[in-house]
Amino acid sequence: MHTHNRLPRTASLRTLALAPLLLCLTGTAWGQFLGTSCSYGALGATTVTNTGNTVITGGIGVSPGSTITGFSAIDGGPGLFTGAANIGNAAAAQARLDANTAYLTLAGLPFGADLTGQDLGGMFLLPGVYHFDSSAQLTGALSLNTLGDPNARFVFQIGTTLTTSSDSLVSLLNVTPGVPCGPDAGIYWQIGSSATLGTYTDFTGSILALESITLNTGATIASGRALALTGAVTLDNNLIDASNLTGGFCIAATEGPGPGPITAVPEASTYGLIGSGLLAALAWGRRRGLKASRLLRSS
Repeated sequence: MHTHNRLPRTASLRTLALAPLLLCLTGTAWGQFLGTSCSYGALGATTVTNTGNTVITGGIGVSPGSTITGFSAIDGGPGLFTGAANIGNAAAAQARLDANTAYLTLAGLPFGADLTGQDLGGMFLLPGVYHFDSSAQLTGALSLNTLGDPNARFVFQIGTTLTTSSDSLVSLLNVTPGVPCGPDAGIYWQIGSSATLGTYTDFTGSILALESITLNTGATIASGRALALTGAVTLDNNLIDASNLTGGFCIAATEGPGPGPITAVPEASTYGLIGSGLLAALAWGRRRGLKASRLLRSS
């Protein structure tokens, strides 16, 4: 992932609140196409609801709806997030507008391969634009080979629904830890209706769904976000990492078993006394726990 320096402790709360937005808008042309929606891990139109110990590295928002439930900083729920919470306000409305613009941009790209009727499971794909006339299914593992290109971009245009089976996986090949992503890097899923990630799916990339997005128990999204344009985002004990604000996928260099240099800037009202380093450690620990449980179930 890209990392950025933490702002000084003396920075004003206003500057802290604006930081994610400024980072979204300082990239190059393709990196900017997510607009302000890039700083959200979960953004819904009607509601965002959470059950269980979900951890989002990024903000949460809803518009034109006004209900977010299941997060510690909002209603005392178990969920945690590192960014701003925008509920039915102008910031959330702008993020939804920006996400809709990005959705239309993705839908209008010329595609290089038509995968209609094929299961993504078992495929090894190179950077490009892939199209499904109707629904898409992922059963098992999908491998995306970046070919070592820091500008590699994968776009999936799906006419109706995206559904993943339990324990499915989207993995990246030939990504060098510590090498920054280029301005065009990213993995984007443009969904014509709704997306459903099965239990313990390890997903990668930003989902932009015209209707709703559901993450079932233990599903994770790496290097991405859940952006639902007209419906709800429903979460259940998930991890979402939207810390790469340009939409890229690059992996930060780490030393030892720790969570690495995750330096998301916290909003003062977001999660009280829990620091971003501790939140990153919680996310790391939960990810390891989820993967361990997957291995146990498969053995």
